[in-house]
Amino acid sequence: MANTVIGQSIVIDGEISGEEDLVIQGTVKGRIALKEHVLVEQSGVVEADIETQTVQIAGTVTGNVAASDKVEIRSGGKMVGDIKAPRILIADGAVFKGNVDMDA
Repeated sequence: MANTVIGQSIVIDGEISGEEDLVIQGTVKGRIALKEHVLVEQSGVVEADIETQTVQIAGTVTGNVAASDKVEIRSGGKMVGDIKAPRILIADGAVFKGNVDMDA
C-alpha cells in the first residue's frame, strides 16, 4: 500500500511533503502535507499537523488533522487535536480529544 515507511527507530523533526502514501511506525514532529494517504501504526507517534486526503490513526497523534476525504481513528488509536474532514470514523476503543469540523 505505502511507498514510504518511517520505521520504529526513526525520529523525524521537520516537514514531510509529497504525493506518495506514508506509513509512520516511528516518531514525526513538525508538519506533514501529503496528497494521498497517511497511516499512523500502533507504534507511531506524531506530534504534527497533518494535511492529506485520508488519515488512519492506530497510534498516537497530537496536532490538527485536515483531510479532504476521511479521518479514521482505529481501536487503540489516540488523537488530541482538531479534525477537519467530510467523513470521520472513531472506532470503539479509540481516544479523541478535540473539535470536529465536517463542512464540505
